[in-house]
Amino acid sequence: MQLGTPLTALCAAAFVTLAAPPASAQTATTGTLTVSDLWTRATPPGAPTAGGYLTVANSGNEADRLIAVSTPAAAMSELHRMEMANGVMTMRPVQDGIEVPPGGTVTLAPGGLHIMFMALANDLTEGGTVPVVLTFEKVGTVEATMRVMALGATGPAAGSGQ
Repeated sequence: MQLGTPLTALCAAAFVTLAAPPASAQTATTGTLTVSDLWTRATPPGAPTAGGYLTVANSGNEADRLIAVSTPAAAMSELHRMEMANGVMTMRPVQDGIEVPPGGTVTLAPGGLHIMFMALANDLTEGGTVPVVLTFEKVGTVEATMRVMALGATGPAAGSGQ
């Protein structure tokens, strides 16, 4: 078969279609946990880091704990907490993960708990997506997709253009 034939083009189009994440990939459920509103911001050219945000709801009777996150979009990912104390902002890795209480919800958002993506492989472009694997202590791994919102966006529910 020659390259450039209609069959080759059809196969390539099918691969791209199958490899693309669904537009509704903003919610993932595993066991008693539902992860929703996954998003990040577009980055300026050459930016080395980005923050990731989401909500985790636990419908179970036992607490679970988000203990790790990974993505092919960054060499390293950590769970972080940002705090203001006496006019000074500090950002530190979260030790021992983030607890999601039974029947409760935890939101990772700008200015508080968040995911820190470090050593980005590429710039994050508005309208794109970032695949993530979230690891929980009890339910295990959850594969999900974050959408990339505008630089300076405040979140998916805040009417920030997405």
